[in-house]
Amino acid sequence: SWESEDGKNLTFSLLCHPYFVRPAEQFILSQCMALAIATVIQRVIAEADSKEKTTVKWPNDIYVGDKKISGTLIECDLVGKNIANCIIGVGVNINQLQFVSDAPNPVSLAQICGKELDREAILGDIVSEFGRLYDTLKIGGAESIRTIYKKMLYRNEGLHHYSDVRGEFVAEIADVEPTGHLVLRFENGNTVRYEFKEVQFLKEA
Repeated sequence: SWESEDGKNLTFSLLCHPYFVRPAEQFILSQCMALAIATVIQRVIAEADSKEKTTVKWPNDIYVGDKKISGTLIECDLVGKNIANCIIGVGVNINQLQFVSDAPNPVSLAQICGKELDREAILGDIVSEFGRLYDTLKIGGAESIRTIYKKMLYRNEGLHHYSDVRGEFVAEIADVEPTGHLVLRFENGNTVRYEFKEVQFLKEA
């Protein structure tokens, strides 16, 4: 679910046919959209002279500082061994100033920039940026996209607090695999590999 006041934000779906992406590595499509959204949001924030930093919280939430501004859901259909269709559903908080759901940390571009923004222009920029990354993917540029994604990761440096089924712990991000698995490295050097929703980022003071 995504809270959105009528006429204030962006909620849209994009359909593509990434037959050239191996099903086991379909996470690259999520990375393309996350980077497209993060790049456009950072550009808008910079133009408003804000010093806030935009990052990608694994797997594909977009954060500004420690607050969530965008989320994405992806569904792919396979035909044989190929991805026939991929629907990417996106929500981006643009002009909403008050949030009433129990989401813990929402924020909008209007709150950050101090002014109302053109939703359609931002939508066009996101789709254009996704198209650029998608074209890069088509010509074999997956590794360069993965490299940029890792550099833009939320908490991509240093030790931070997490929790899993065994409880709370401190670790650092070691890698995000082509399959989308998150690899965390503990203080003792051991690593653990997580699927989606197997690990939680804990709020820090």
